[in-house]
Amino acid sequence: MKLLRTIRFDPSDTFVFDRAAEPGEWVVSGAFMFADADPATLTGKARTAFRAGFLGIGSFGWSTLAQIVEASDQDHAAVTELLARQLVAQCGAPGLAQARAAAAEGVAFAASLCTHPADTLIAVHRTSDNGGIREAFRVLRPRHGPKPLRAFSFLEVEGDEEPGDAIDLAALAREKK
Repeated sequence: MKLLRTIRFDPSDTFVFDRAAEPGEWVVSGAFMFADADPATLTGKARTAFRAGFLGIGSFGWSTLAQIVEASDQDHAAVTELLARQLVAQCGAPGLAQARAAAAEGVAFAASLCTHPADTLIAVHRTSDNGGIREAFRVLRPRHGPKPLRAFSFLEVEGDEEPGDAIDLAALAREKK
């Protein structure tokens, strides 16, 4: 079985998101965090999390990229339980039983994204579509087979979805101050 973990090539996540997920942390899509939000009113770091963030399960921080990794049945159970507990603690889920059901769905969805080989990178692009949230996932991998990735490697992108807006990293860094 495979699941998703955060990967961080540079410190950019620490200043583009209010809270960055820790490197190597298990992640889920995290779209549920915006279920009650109006994406049109989101600004700054919240907007960036909406548009391009995976939710770290332990920290409830955000990550720009996720990496497909091998996971054991024990990992899967632990990830589901941790997410359930976080849904109660962070999101006000009415009880652990309901949270476990929701967590199982979130982890199953994350696992469904892991159809590519281990070490493949995944990026998300979210938009608001007729009152709902639409997610497009892109697969990033080295052009000439698996190689160690560096911060500025050239990657092929599968899928024709292109992010619509540019992110001004310098402006976001100034906001943090």
